[in-house]
Amino acid sequence: MNNKIVSNEDVKYIWHPCTQMKDHEIIPIIPIKKAYGVYLEDFEGNVYIDGISSWWVNNLGHCNPYITKKIKKQLDNLEHVIFAGFTHKSAVQLSKKLVEITPDGLNKVFFADNGSSGIEVALKLCFHYFRNIGENRPNFVSLKNSYHGETLGALSISDTGLYKDVYSDILIKTLQVKNPVNQDEDEALEAIKDLENLLKTSHKTICAFIVEPLVQCAGGMNMYHPIYLAKAKELCEQYGIFFIADEIAVGFGRTGSMFACESANISPDIMLLSKGLTGGYLPLCAVMLTDKIYNAFYCDYVSGKNFLHSHSYTGNPLCCTAALATIKYFDKFDIIKKNQRKIKQISKELKRLRHLQNVRSIRQTGMIAVVELEGYNPENRIGLKLNQYCLKKGLLIRPLGNVVYFMPPFTITKNEIRKSFDILYEAIESI
Repeated sequence: MNNKIVSNEDVKYIWHPCTQMKDHEIIPIIPIKKAYGVYLEDFEGNVYIDGISSWWVNNLGHCNPYITKKIKKQLDNLEHVIFAGFTHKSAVQLSKKLVEITPDGLNKVFFADNGSSGIEVALKLCFHYFRNIGENRPNFVSLKNSYHGETLGALSISDTGLYKDVYSDILIKTLQVKNPVNQDEDEALEAIKDLENLLKTSHKTICAFIVEPLVQCAGGMNMYHPIYLAKAKELCEQYGIFFIADEIAVGFGRTGSMFACESANISPDIMLLSKGLTGGYLPLCAVMLTDKIYNAFYCDYVSGKNFLHSHSYTGNPLCCTAALATIKYFDKFDIIKKNQRKIKQISKELKRLRHLQNVRSIRQTGMIAVVELEGYNPENRIGLKLNQYCLKKGLLIRPLGNVVYFMPPFTITKNEIRKSFDILYEAIESI
């Protein structure tokens, strides 16, 4: 078996996500045979540093021995059980641990299968809560340039036209406010005025405000000051609407602390956790919520008041075991503290790229480093060119248009960081 055989069979049967399959008439899909640490290896022995943690999920590296061992042990005892009327040890232990490590007040957990599904849960909960207390609040507020997933509800509250515009006729209508466009405090304070003005006039029709804390990832890795989060939470409390923190991409150490909300010292009403939650092993989302929301649904069985939302694989034991092992690994190996040294090295390496002629700007939040390039035109497909150049040199990156980002597994070493930036430097210089 070699790369060509597997690749040819792939395109015969499979339609890949976020992919124009016609591209693969000339660019072969790379089949991966195995992975370990920060490396992916194909069928011909070529290795690639996974510079994007495989869409931001493998934050503790591939085939992490600690997590793998825990999952194998679980597999011998219980692979799945209906989660209505039944429970299991992994789900209970995980829920208890999540309540312990997330911001104060998030005392209940509702499980979903993935990030987008978790967003749907959060939206339904907020709307349904107000129905249960006798109010009709059909509107949600999100930031411009935001991205929250690709199911219909998640798309509705997003502002990424590339993903959303074609479906506009079938999406729920939502409200959007100005986003801070950089990391300056003054910019954040200016942007918060737009949210304040909207809430002043329309808060009685709004059930929730949703935000990606600190980094709008799919929105070109736009980063902003944490004071925006603090002020937004104050406004939500003042006007009686829920604050939803979408930490699907930025949670579990990616921004430098365990959760991005810690940077603003806030406790959201709902926090969404996925991607890094299971270390990249299995799909799972934890919707963390307050007793206030939970209690609005706690009653004798009443038609229309109960939260009838389910997934077949809700609370899957293997997924819960992977998540619990991931959290324990963070503690056991002091990952957040160790990352501080890596964050400093990434910052140093990133500054090397600033002086390249075609670099517009650089920015960083924790373990996310970004280079924005000049002269972007969708037709020149600069991102694809950079992707292909880096793959030939042994580095996987997947630019967002003219935005090149580096989000490696936390197990990356000093030498691997340096090698990655050497390749990025060559790639950007070559374009």
